[in-house]
Amino acid sequence: MSGSIFGKNFTVTTWGESHGKALGVVIDGCPSGIPLTEEDIQTDLDRRKPGSNTYGTKRKEGDKISILSGVFEGKTTGTPISLIAFNEDQRSRDYSQISECYRPGHADYTFDKKYGFRDYRGGGRSSGRETLSRVAGGVVAKKILKELGIEIMSYTVSIGNIEIDRNKFDIEEVSKNPLYMPDRDAYEKASLFLDECIKNENSAGGIIETVVRGMPVGIGEPVFDKLDANLGKAMFSIGAVKGVEIGQGFLSTKKTGFENNDFFHYNNGKISKLSNNAGGILGGMSDGSEIVIRTAIKPTPSIHKTQQTVNKNNENIDINIKGRHDPVIVPRAVVVTEAMTAITIVDLIFSNMFSNIENIKYLYKR
Repeated sequence: MSGSIFGKNFTVTTWGESHGKALGVVIDGCPSGIPLTEEDIQTDLDRRKPGSNTYGTKRKEGDKISILSGVFEGKTTGTPISLIAFNEDQRSRDYSQISECYRPGHADYTFDKKYGFRDYRGGGRSSGRETLSRVAGGVVAKKILKELGIEIMSYTVSIGNIEIDRNKFDIEEVSKNPLYMPDRDAYEKASLFLDECIKNENSAGGIIETVVRGMPVGIGEPVFDKLDANLGKAMFSIGAVKGVEIGQGFLSTKKTGFENNDFFHYNNGKISKLSNNAGGILGGMSDGSEIVIRTAIKPTPSIHKTQQTVNKNNENIDINIKGRHDPVIVPRAVVVTEAMTAITIVDLIFSNMFSNIENIKYLYKR
């Protein structure tokens, strides 16, 4: 299987299966001298781990991370960083019923047809549990960005049809509720909606917004490695993602050019924009404004309701999926979108270091 490596200059390689012995990540291209401890990584893993909120799976995993290499006396050494977390609460027997059939909304069918074999225990490499490795890698990326004064934050803007009220936006509220919504009223309504979903053996989806602040101008390449193109790939690589937009996104199609353009303004030695419909990216490169990304997360496909499917004998059957599953994936995906955003930006920042001879002369000419 190829495709488990993300990035060119700052690379993240994930490995492991949902019901295997462990999951992990190898991070290459990290500079030396970055402060990094297991506790730093654990903070974000705790936001993502199973059983971390009321509306998550009941699977109990400590997701305790161990640093195997690349860190000495609390700082990165510049060599590959290898991290591992052992699985502790697998219940593979819950998946024995689906070994011979294909779950609706999952990768069972496509995986089987591609490889002629699949690890049906929780989805194997196709499981959302793989994102543990991404989150761990994202912590390292965010550490690098912090050194540059760049900050990333993600939060839930909608669950089902319930959206936050921008007039009630309170970033402090995000850490106070299990759905990571910056609007207390919206959270309470979404909670009632999810209670109904659980009662009806159903699930829900939602939208996550990610904002990047402190970006310099010019990060990203003008053709294939555009910043928005790479961010799109990063987000779409998350299993549950079905849509990504930057800035006004699809709403921009309803505007005229005059309405959608962000006018430039010069003041006190600095060029800025009077609006940010572009979401901080022009021509594939950052323009110095906030980068705004919205990611659509589909409803959890594993639901207890009876569904129609097909088995390996090409027989039409009904299926009731057993096991412990999230009625909504959105809250646990919030930290994953942060991680993938950070990894993407660091990789392109490192590319940008060689884009101008003056940058190279500044580093090496004496």
